[in-house]
Amino acid sequence: MRRFVYLGLLVAILPWIVIGIVRESSDDDTKDHYFVRAIFDNASTLVVGEDVKVAGVPVGVISDLDVTGDKKAAVTLRIDDDGFVPWKSDARCKIGSQGLIGEKFVDCDSGTASTQPLAKIEDGDGKGERLLPVENTSSPVDLDLIGDIMRLPYRQRFAILLTEFGTGLAGRGEDLNEVIHRANPALRETDEVLKILADQNRTLARLARDSDQALGPLAREKEAFADFIVQANTTSEASAERRGDLRESIRLLPGFLRELRPLMADLEDFTDQGTPLLTDLNAAAPALGRLIEAQGTLSDASRESFPSLGDALERGRPALVGARPLIRDLGRLGHELAPVSVNLDELTKSLDETGALQRLNDVLYYLALVSNGYDGLGHYLRTGLVTNVCSTYALEQSSTCRSTFFDPSAEISSASASGLKPANADASRQTGAGSVAPTGSLLQDLLGEGGDPSVRRRREQNLDALRERDQQRRSQALDGAEAGLDYLLGSESR
Repeated sequence: MRRFVYLGLLVAILPWIVIGIVRESSDDDTKDHYFVRAIFDNASTLVVGEDVKVAGVPVGVISDLDVTGDKKAAVTLRIDDDGFVPWKSDARCKIGSQGLIGEKFVDCDSGTASTQPLAKIEDGDGKGERLLPVENTSSPVDLDLIGDIMRLPYRQRFAILLTEFGTGLAGRGEDLNEVIHRANPALRETDEVLKILADQNRTLARLARDSDQALGPLAREKEAFADFIVQANTTSEASAERRGDLRESIRLLPGFLRELRPLMADLEDFTDQGTPLLTDLNAAAPALGRLIEAQGTLSDASRESFPSLGDALERGRPALVGARPLIRDLGRLGHELAPVSVNLDELTKSLDETGALQRLNDVLYYLALVSNGYDGLGHYLRTGLVTNVCSTYALEQSSTCRSTFFDPSAEISSASASGLKPANADASRQTGAGSVAPTGSLLQDLLGEGGDPSVRRRREQNLDALRERDQQRRSQALDGAEAGLDYLLGSESR
């Protein structure tokens, strides 16, 4: 009977044993979690289930403890927070305390993003896990252990050990240095800091020298500097009380800066344009200084003149009130004279551009030279006495005056008929561009036709010479206008 019972139990348990073996052989936790196999020199204070922290934040637990073939502690870290994976090749871990009772945890740094991920163990212990070598870990010594070595008999034993270690480590300074740096990461970081300071020794020397020069005045004005700190503290307290307003000001600052950008561009243009003005003001500054100093004398004199000026204004006020109608009339007159002033401005501008004023001065100058002479006795007037009857104006020819300025026969016939009549030039021959139409041949009326052919020929030659000089010395301001000589003579030729 007992045999059947054992056989039944074996049949009932055997399937579960087979299922467990199959599950164990097919179960791989490394597919569901991120495991890191960290190698420590000593992990005697760690237990399974302790926290794994990164920057003080728990990200996983210690899942297993093991010993490697070279007598190192292999601590398997299970990382449950996906936000802190994968770990990089420069990741580091150390063992720290998180309570007064000596509870331990593993404090890690997952590394920088620019480096490669940790290598994965392909075979052997920790297969599928990421390997963190012993060079990237440290095991600090607890303070209670350091205190224990100072008690007897451990103190004497420690002295013996130091003596023996000194003998044993002679000539192995590099190995000792490596062990010390691995034992405490602070020493490694200190070494790196000292290396950086050694590379910057010249900069540090200049800093020490310049800081002495900067701290000297501060030492002399230490009371003022202390007061500055007190006032800065008061200012900070006031700013803290208005932190809401400051927050709102900072929120509005980007929009203000966007609106300020065009103004700053205009201000830059203004400064560029104002630089020459400021340069001139700088050059004129001494003269302006003297002028301002001289204003003192003027101010002293004005103290007496201003009261008298006030009295004069009081007396002149009725006259100013009575002059209001005159001022209004003058205003209307100025308004009505505006077109005249515009025309006068254009006239004077035209006279200036054409050189008319200069020509008028030339006429007066040459007339003065014609009528005025100078000899050894002084100035004299060039005049001549006419002792004939031709010096007076007459309508009829006289037997005593043989002037050839007019045609005697034409004059006699005109005078005998009905007296003198005005005669205009032929309308078909009016080719001038003047503003007023020619009304006759002025010189021809004065000179007459003349009966002597030689006189007429000489007159035509003189007129041709005048026209030629007119063409050669024609003013640019005429711009195609009619020549004055053709207008007076009524001629078609130019």
